[in-house]
Formats: sequence, structure tokens, C-alpha cells
Amino acid sequence: MLTNLSLGHIINYLHKCADKLPDKRKQSNNNLTYSMADALLSAFSVFFMQSPSFLAHQRDMKRKKGMSNATKLFKIAKIPSDPQIRNILDDNGPEHLYPVLNQIVHALRKSGHLEAYQGYGLTELISLDGFTFYSSEQIDCPQCSTRRDRKGTTHYYHTAIEPVIVHPNQPYVIPLPPEFVTPQDGKKKQDCERNALKRWLAKYCAHLKPKTKTFLGDALQSNHPLCRLIAEKYGQYFIFVCKPDGHKILYEWIELWERLEKLGRHQSRKWNGRHGEIWSYRFARDVPLRGGDDAFHVNWVELTITHEKTKEQLYYNSWVTNHAVDEACVGGIAKAGRAYWKIKNESHNTLTNNGYHIKHNFGHQGKLANFYSP
Repeated sequence: MLTNLSLGHIINYLHKCADKLPDKRKQSNNNLTYSMADALLSAFSVFFMQSPSFLAHQRDMKRKKGMSNATKLFKIAKIPSDPQIRNILDDNGPEHLYPVLNQIVHALRKSGHLEAYQGYGLTELISLDGFTFYSSEQIDCPQCSTRRDRKGTTHYYHTAIEPVIVHPNQPYVIPLPPEFVTPQDGKKKQDCERNALKRWLAKYCAHLKPKTKTFLGDALQSNHPLCRLIAEKYGQYFIFVCKPDGHKILYEWIELWERLEKLGRHQSRKWNGRHGEIWSYRFARDVPLRGGDDAFHVNWVELTITHEKTKEQLYYNSWVTNHAVDEACVGGIAKAGRAYWKIKNESHNTLTNNGYHIKHNFGHQGKLANFYSP
């Protein structure tokens, strides 16, 4: 039984983090009406209860009945207003709350719940993707990234790398600490998802045992520097989507091997409950990811699913990986690669469409307020 991951335990984790938050307010009675814990748990409660008007509702309940859910559930002594939450939390970065996510993952791992997430090759599958959680043409802050469209309009936005632990057979994903795309001190160029991903890997992979994780990603991740970094520096695996228009050299090799009849092939039939499907695989070993003598070499896997009777193509994708590839394991690699999309379905779509108001402009100019209610 998982006994140390109830809502009460998570609230206690948050209170411990709040006790360590730097408080830059002047030490006077007027300025310290609300504690750091009150502000932090109030921000969390808005997100948890999926209602941007939750705090106003709780204040009204307390005024009428003398008690509110905010006091009972979240142990909030005094409920601050939205502007007060921003003012109290703005100067603190989200990294102060990463220990909460780490505690949750540690509790899941210690209890054995993460054993169900052991994926291909007895590794843990971690899906990596960037997520834009705020965009505006009028409102900006010093933490914003910017871009200009074809009409010359400037767009201000916030993006983060949001890694999650996934498994093809599990309906839920386990979030890991994110890495935000923000202006970096001393850097002239604007920060980007690729740099943020490298920073996250440096933080997360530093103490990992080799060959314990498989990182999943889309075609943006299947580039020479990142694949080499994961495989050689950190000793981990990757399965990244690979497209012909972004990997011309690699696909020239695939076409050559096809003409020479050197590509591996495997085919199987599956019943989806309504009709039969033909799953056709092609694979190649040791092909260069780009041109040049120093090109990093990868293995390549392709999956095409067709309707058994009509021959209609139902699905197509291809990946590059540093996992060994042969006829026996090509299906497992493709299955793991397809699990990447769980970060879209079970994470991004949940936050966007299931009442969490992720696109709402809560505390936009702040840092820590954006962690729980961006």
C-alpha cells in the first residue's frame, strides 16, 4: 500500500518547501499578514481545485460559515488575494518546489508502483517535450520569450520542457521537474527548448546509473548533438521520431540499403477488435544520423500499419535509437517509441482541456506562481 502519498502528505511537503522560501518582504506587521505557506498553498489550491475563482469562494464560505475547505484541506491560515499571492511569491523561482515532485517520485519508486512503468529493455521510459503554456501579443514580462510572425507582430510566450515517465500500457504519466525556457544571464541569444533540454539532462542524468533510462521524443530531438550527448556522455538510451525531410543523409542510406536488399524486415498480424491489421517493420543498423566523418551512427526502425482487407494505411512512423535492433525486438522498440505521444494525451491535453486553466494568465509576471498556476 502507498501510505505516504496522500493529499495530506503532499500538503506537508509543500509546507516544508514554504518554510525554506526566501521572503524578501520588509519585516513589519502589515507586510507579514500572510505567511509564505499561505501564499504557496493558496496558489496550489487554485490549480488543485480546477477553479480560478476558488479563493473568492472560500473567503465567502469562511465569512458565512466560519470555516472553509482551504483551511481544512490545505492548512491555509489566512487566504490572500490573487495580487497578494503574486506579490509574495514573485521573487522566488520554481526550483524551490522541485523537491515536492522528487518526493512524490521517490515515494512511488519506494512503494514499488514504478515497477509497472518499467519499459523496453528494462529501462524507464521518459518522454521529453516542450509545452507553451502562455502566449500573448500585449502582455509580456522579463521572463518571456519572443517571436515575430510574418506580419511583424511580436508574440510573447512562456515555454517549458516537461518530462514525464510513461509506459505504453499505463493510463497515467508521472511528471518530473520541468526546465523553463527563460532568458539566461550573460547570454546574448534567446533561450530555446534545445538548450533547456540540455540543462535538464545535466541536472537529471548526473547521478543515474548507465542504461537505465530510455528518452522518447519527436523529430526535433533526433539531432546529432542530443543523441550523442544522451548515448555517450550520460550512457542512456533514446528512441526519437525520425522524418525524411529532416534527415536526408540518413534516408539516402536507407534508400541505398533498400536497393541492395540489406534492410531488415518483419511482419505480423494483429486483431484490433473490428478487423485485422498488418504491422510491417523495416529496420537498419549503424546508419549515420548526418553527413561528415564524425557523424553519430544510430539504428533505424520503421512501422507501417495497414488494413488487412482494404490495404488502407492506418499508421506510419519511423524512429532512430541506440538500442540494438533485430527482428525479435523491433516491435518492442516501435511500441516504446509510440508511447512518446502520451506526453501530449495524458499531460498537455489534460492540463489544457480538463479544467486546470493552464492557459490562464495567473501571476504572469511572477516566477513561482507560474509553477502551479501558469
